[in-house]
Amino acid sequence: MLTVIMECHDQEPELAQTLSVLVAGAVEGLVSDVIVLDHGSTDGSSVVADAAGCRFYQQWDMKHVLATARGEWLLLIEPGARLGQGWVDEVGEYVALNKAPARFSESRLYRLPFYRRLTRSTPLLENGLLIPKCQAQGLAGEGRELLQLARGHKPRRLASEIIPSWVAREARR
Repeated sequence: MLTVIMECHDQEPELAQTLSVLVAGAVEGLVSDVIVLDHGSTDGSSVVADAAGCRFYQQWDMKHVLATARGEWLLLIEPGARLGQGWVDEVGEYVALNKAPARFSESRLYRLPFYRRLTRSTPLLENGLLIPKCQAQGLAGEGRELLQLARGHKPRRLASEIIPSWVAREARR
C-alpha cells in the first residue's frame, strides 16, 4: 500500500531511527517496502538498510525505482525523521480516501527557536511528503532526486506530527 523512499549519505544512526519507527506501519500492513537511495556512504548505512529488509541502491534511475515500488502511494522522508504517534491509522485512512499529496504537521515539542524559523527556508522533505505513485512517476526523469519530486506541490496537512531529521543530527553532535 505504501512505499517509503529515503536518500542518505553517511547517515547510519539517522537511518536506523527512521526505520525503527516504520516497523509499526509494516506490522499493520501499511508499509509494503522501503527503498534507500545512497549517495556514496562509507559508514554502515547499507548494513542497517539490509538488516531492515530495505532495497538499497547506490546507483539508480528514478523511473526504475518508482516502477519497482510496491505501494500505490509513496512516502518521501529524510533519514532521522520520526513519525509521531497515530501516524499509521491516519495515513492508512488518508490514502484510502484521497488522491492529493500530503505532509505531516511539524512537531510541537521539537521546534527551532523563533528567529531561526523566520530566517531559514524549510527543506522540502522536512515534513515528509505522501504522494500517489502515479503522480511521482509523471515527474520522474533521468537523474532526478527525491527533492525534485517534492517540488511544486500544494499538499494537505496531516494531523500526525513528524519529528524532523535535524533533531537526530543535533543529538549526534
